[in-house]
Amino acid sequence: MNLTDPIADMLTRIRNANSAKHENVKIPYSNMKLGIANILKNEGYIKDFEIKEDGSKKDVVVSLKYVDGENVIKGLKRISKPGRRVYSGVEDLPKVLGGLGIAIVSTPKGVITDKECRKHSVGGEVLCYVW
Repeated sequence: MNLTDPIADMLTRIRNANSAKHENVKIPYSNMKLGIANILKNEGYIKDFEIKEDGSKKDVVVSLKYVDGENVIKGLKRISKPGRRVYSGVEDLPKVLGGLGIAIVSTPKGVITDKECRKHSVGGEVLCYVW
């Protein structure tokens, strides 16, 4: 299946599995999706993720996190889309919910959060918001 926006597909799969209270969600593999999953794990939004290979096909299996039956991820929003890319310099990076959420940004230093962008003084394409 050919997808126009694989990152939006990843976020939608996580959002749907989260609202249905699934333990795991399987996402087709790419380096960008692996970077996003790594950020979600480091920031405490998901339990863990692993790469599963089935012949020539690779998947990223994300283990979702719940606290007392409540979703840890309250919201995921795709910002930069194929039809309208959103780039931001380090001084213009958004603060999601006043700093309570994170913005995931694709930079020359890799896929990092808005906080790391400010620390390294680098801007890039704002992929999504997580809160």
